[in-house]
Amino acid sequence: ASTSDYTRRRSARDAAAIAHHYDLSNDFYEILLGPSLTYSCAVWSDETSTLEDAQHAKHDLVGRKLGLRPGMRVLDIGSGWGSFVLHAARDFGARAVGITISQAQHDLAAKRVARSGCAAHVDVRLQDYRDVRDGPYDAIASIGMFEHVGLARIREYFGRCHDLLRPGGRLLNHAIARPAHEIGHGHGRRATRAGAFIDRYVFPDGELHEVGAVVSAMQDAGFMVVRPSTRFEVRHLESLREHYARTLRCWVANLESAWGDAVALVGEGRARVWRLYLAAAAIGFDGDRIQVHQVLGVRTRDGVSEMPLRPEF
Repeated sequence: ASTSDYTRRRSARDAAAIAHHYDLSNDFYEILLGPSLTYSCAVWSDETSTLEDAQHAKHDLVGRKLGLRPGMRVLDIGSGWGSFVLHAARDFGARAVGITISQAQHDLAAKRVARSGCAAHVDVRLQDYRDVRDGPYDAIASIGMFEHVGLARIREYFGRCHDLLRPGGRLLNHAIARPAHEIGHGHGRRATRAGAFIDRYVFPDGELHEVGAVVSAMQDAGFMVVRPSTRFEVRHLESLREHYARTLRCWVANLESAWGDAVALVGEGRARVWRLYLAAAAIGFDGDRIQVHQVLGVRTRDGVSEMPLRPEF
């Protein structure tokens, strides 16, 4: 089979896995996630912050790490229901493109953009990141999508991100990880499946990488292009493990407070699966069996990064 045939089969399998998880019900996700409609780890500043405050803080942190400024072009890979692209346009004045391969996410995101008053600055697309052809971008955000990229394909993923960025452009990769003591590096492994229960009932084909493998793959990406003088350099890494445990407990509370509505939307069996999945994940983050990191890279050219001497975030 040709490479193009394999790519089409791979994209079709990815789309099916995403549909299983994200096309469940937009109304169900609105119950679960709350008004922010953000399905990734929030960032908490204190005990009094609401979930919505913490998700706003996370989007703001991503924008500041990317150095967003008015008029800059930013691509959000795995943009979900459009929350970050709306934030990037509204709070930073950026021109934002969001891509997802979930039809349900795309449809609701498009409605949110139309209602936001930001439609002139935000474009949401039903598109695979491998099919984006309108670079270069000034910045790329990938927030909670990387878990769908298998270990065998992360070099391709970072290579594509590298090619879509201008020199001096930044990538922020926000992803759940499996720590080395859970994977077992003594056997040469650098990634693990999310677990049999999650793989079957929640997240088909999900795979968690050890953060060291992520950093290495990102920094290797530049060697895949014709001009080796341009490459990714990792400039910052931050763990948000405790923040995700708190986020998950908020989602469980949201689900339980509207349990009857959730059951009506997805059925009692599916609702129970989600409650178990979220509660178990919170315990996993508390116990350092699962981690989450933001890794910030910049595409340098001949060593020039365009980064400030000290971080602005």
